[in-house]
Order: sequence, then structure tokens, then C-alpha cells
Amino acid sequence: MHRCLLVGFAGLWLIGCQSVNPYDGPSTPPPAASAAPTAYPATAADFSGYRSWSWRSSPAGSGVLGPEQVAEMVSGALDQRGLRPAPAGQRGDLEIAVDVRRETRQRQVHDRIDPYYGHGLHRGGHYGYDRFGVIASRPMVRTYTEQVTAVQLQLFDAGDGQSLWRTQASSTGSHPDALREALRRALDDYPPR
Repeated sequence: MHRCLLVGFAGLWLIGCQSVNPYDGPSTPPPAASAAPTAYPATAADFSGYRSWSWRSSPAGSGVLGPEQVAEMVSGALDQRGLRPAPAGQRGDLEIAVDVRRETRQRQVHDRIDPYYGHGLHRGGHYGYDRFGVIASRPMVRTYTEQVTAVQLQLFDAGDGQSLWRTQASSTGSHPDALREALRRALDDYPPR
């Protein structure tokens, strides 16, 4: 009986292999390559030529911090990366746009409670048995609500207005140290490679 079924399936399989493949046949050739070369991906900007910066738009305050404090902290973070503010009344090589927000975020932590098995459990009910028992492992999920300071920086070429680089980062808290930490994280990759 099994041999007959095996021979029958093998015959069907061989017949299926000899059918016409619907995916073969005439197809249109790919389009000819254009004469103009494309720049994809875009060539990276050479950030070594940028030495000074100015504001594209004045920064806004954020909850605890006023606009002056935000501007001072951004200026200090850029100064550590070798970018100096342009002299008063002049435009810098870069224009900076900054957005600072306070956000409430939820974070979940997953813990797994280890199973117990062995002698002397002595816990009745549906989780165990008297004198010898087993308790299954189960996940425990805890949700935390926290205040976060989020910062987004965007750098533009002052000559042509082209966006060169955008970065963002966040740090837990809503105090000035949280903004300093978020700025440090955002500028960790400057200059981009």
C-alpha cells in the first residue's frame, strides 16, 4: 500500500517537472543606461572646511530652560567640536537649527521568574503540589514612565542652504544636565564620515 502511494506521488512529481515554466519566455530588455552619471549615494560633505556657525533660526526654550540657556549649551557643545560662533553681524560657514523638547516616554522591562521544582514545595493550588512540585516560569513586565529631554540638530551649508547633516539624541530627565548629555550624544558622530 505504501509503495503504491510512493510510486503515485513520484509520478505526479515527474509530470509536474515537465510542465511549461510560466516564468520563462520573452521579456523586455532593461533600459539603456543614461549618459549622465548619477550621484547616488550623495557625496559626503567635507566638514574640515567649516569653522564657524550662526543660527538658522533662534532656538526656543524647553520647559525648565529658557532660549538663552539652550543657545549657550548648544554653543558650548559645538565649541568642543571645533566650531566657533561667527562674529556678530556675520554669517558663519554653517547654519544651525536646534529643536529641544521635553517628552514623557514609557519604557518596559521584561524579567523572567525562574521556575522552581523539587521536594518540599508544600504549596497548594494550581501552581504546585504537596511535598513535590513544579512551578512554571512566567514573564514579569514592568512599565516605567519617565521624563526625557530630546534634542535634534540640523546643519546647513550657509552658502547654498543645503542640509548637510541631521542628528538627534535624548537623555533621561528634564534638567540642564539632561540637555548637556543629549547634546553630547547627538554630536558624538561629528564630523560624520
